[in-house]
Amino acid sequence: MKFKLLNPTVIRTAGVTAIAFVMTVTGARAQYKIDADAELIFNAGSGQLAPYYMSALNHGILSQSKGGLLKAGVFRQMDESKRFSYSFGAQFVTGMTSKADYDRYNVENGWSLNPQKPAAIWLQQLYGDIKYRSLFLSAGVKERGSLLVDNSLSTGDVIESGNARPIAQVRAGFIDYQNIPFTNGWLQITGQIAYGKFFQDNYIKDHFNYSWGNFNLGTLYHYKRCYFRTKPDAPFSATFGGQFACLFGGDTYTYYLGKESRYTSNRKNLKAFWQALIPLNNGIEGWYEGQHLGSWDIRFRYRIRSGAEFSAYVQNLWEDGSGMGKLNGWDGLWGFEYKAAQKGYVSAVVIEYLDFTNQSGPTNYNDHDYPGTNLTGYDITGCDNYYNNGYYNSYTNYGFAIGNPFSKEPIYNLDGSLTFNNNRVRGFHAAVKGNIIDNLDYRVMGGYRVSYGTYSSPALTPRRDTSFMAEAIYSVECVKGLKIKGQFALDHGELFGNTTAGCITVAYHGNLSLNFKK
Repeated sequence: MKFKLLNPTVIRTAGVTAIAFVMTVTGARAQYKIDADAELIFNAGSGQLAPYYMSALNHGILSQSKGGLLKAGVFRQMDESKRFSYSFGAQFVTGMTSKADYDRYNVENGWSLNPQKPAAIWLQQLYGDIKYRSLFLSAGVKERGSLLVDNSLSTGDVIESGNARPIAQVRAGFIDYQNIPFTNGWLQITGQIAYGKFFQDNYIKDHFNYSWGNFNLGTLYHYKRCYFRTKPDAPFSATFGGQFACLFGGDTYTYYLGKESRYTSNRKNLKAFWQALIPLNNGIEGWYEGQHLGSWDIRFRYRIRSGAEFSAYVQNLWEDGSGMGKLNGWDGLWGFEYKAAQKGYVSAVVIEYLDFTNQSGPTNYNDHDYPGTNLTGYDITGCDNYYNNGYYNSYTNYGFAIGNPFSKEPIYNLDGSLTFNNNRVRGFHAAVKGNIIDNLDYRVMGGYRVSYGTYSSPALTPRRDTSFMAEAIYSVECVKGLKIKGQFALDHGELFGNTTAGCITVAYHGNLSLNFKK
């Protein structure tokens, strides 16, 4: 047996050793190429939690204002050129962070502070994927992002953004866009479907204030999407389709002034899984079981002769029929993107406008309030309450938004509530990235938003926020795979408070190549 090491890494796993042993014993001959990543993250700032842009779209890794973290993992990439291929990954995060003081209510003592921080170590990713022809099957906990928006510059996809920690799930679908027969390559399709389970029960019980509200333990997850795309090689291309997500199952606990006032055991049988896939009226006052939400997505892209691309896109978030029918005004994520043909001073630009202020329309009406009118027998109400639900958890994992985090996420609620308390929000966001000199890249992001609370709990005065982040990434030329990243971020206003922070990350990416010969 002969080993050849290229760019040795600091991480060697028992899994790699086991593969080598099995292949040696059986006399097989193969070459394994495995990627290894390690990051040391040090951050410090004012306030109790990290600024918005430092925390957002980071897969739920960084939340506290001060800390030192180690993120390390090994991965085998999928070879999409082969008919059959597979990949796997394992990654953990460990370290020490500061605590944040959340409010908690107790029947005997009333309100008190409840200091909380992330676990000393947690599993961030552990998955295995297989591919045959154009189809794939994935199982485990895996970081994912949006197929529609730029994951490094956008505020985030409204349904699956890569902002929260990944959810344990089984997912299947097309590996990429596939040509639709008889369209001569002018129309393509892609789609995925997934079922999963949350493992955030301890986080929920530790962070909830037990004053008023509900939470769901043992929650199940369902996701699916389908996109169509016109020929990507043409100067003009359009992408359109939709996403759908659902939280269901589990057990719901409702609390009032420190005491459990109601307990509901939700269905977890095969019928519940089927109704998450195809929602059916449960016969109780017209409600659909589970928390359902989705988006209609459209993206137009035009490529000029130089190779630069201009794109415009919209994601229409919906939670019921009014949103699906685009009756919620301008609600949604509206974006413009520029992508240069090659790396330069300005490699990409994203500008976005997000509006969640017209949930189910502006009108509330009950015919009993106005007897004798022509609208007798009809009630008109407007309270979609984006990302929240009266029976299930808000659309989060470990306090981070699974969708777009532009609405202040529950992890920032120091009052101990687990809902989006500022989802009636609108604002602007702009981001740019590029290359200053050889081996030195940058990214700058800024945004302004104003929140009016929620429809059920409106803010007495608007809550505003201005956020900013500047980032520089230096690739160390003498050590291949080594990068040093520095960040400065701030929040200013009533929504997040006035905070500033800095972060230094030392990251190493290496390749381990193992040749086995009998």
